[in-house]
Amino acid sequence: MIKKLLQKNKYSSTIAVVFLCALLLTACDKKQTPEPSPSPAPQVVVVQPKPVQKLTSSAVRLSPPPVTQFDFSNKKDPFKPFIAVKTGQNTSPESIRRAKRNSLPIHSFDVNQFKLIGIISSGRENQAMVTDPGGKGYVLKVGMLIGKNDGRITSINASGVEVLEQFKDDNGRVRKEKIKLTLPRKQ
Repeated sequence: MIKKLLQKNKYSSTIAVVFLCALLLTACDKKQTPEPSPSPAPQVVVVQPKPVQKLTSSAVRLSPPPVTQFDFSNKKDPFKPFIAVKTGQNTSPESIRRAKRNSLPIHSFDVNQFKLIGIISSGRENQAMVTDPGGKGYVLKVGMLIGKNDGRITSINASGVEVLEQFKDDNGRVRKEKIKLTLPRKQ
């Protein structure tokens, strides 16, 4: 049937072909986009956030903590002396010196408790070595103090060490007592 129509009118068939081509060209214009086909509704997926560890990096700067006063009430004072002097009774310089001297271990025993173990003779002055009852050794020189009653070493010679003790007795009088420490005899 189309052949019959085409044969009847050659000019009309050419016009129909041109018309169809023009129609096709205008329908496929690049400026127009074809309508998207309706797609099914997108599915909504809810993702729960994972717990994140708190940042501890030094790169993250937080506001500085508020400035507060420092509390040193439970700290030790670095300028306080180790030896505390009792200030209640007598604070004379002599009593303070005596308290400091008596804190040494050589002043915690009586002179008679020390044992002379050797004498060192030299050109200038002699020295003596004694041990306390605990076995600790001390080197003594003339003029040093030894014992509980502040005995002063007066001389050191080959026969022994002489110590002069001055102390107050029960009546309040000052007493002087000479004590001699001698080397033990060889057996």
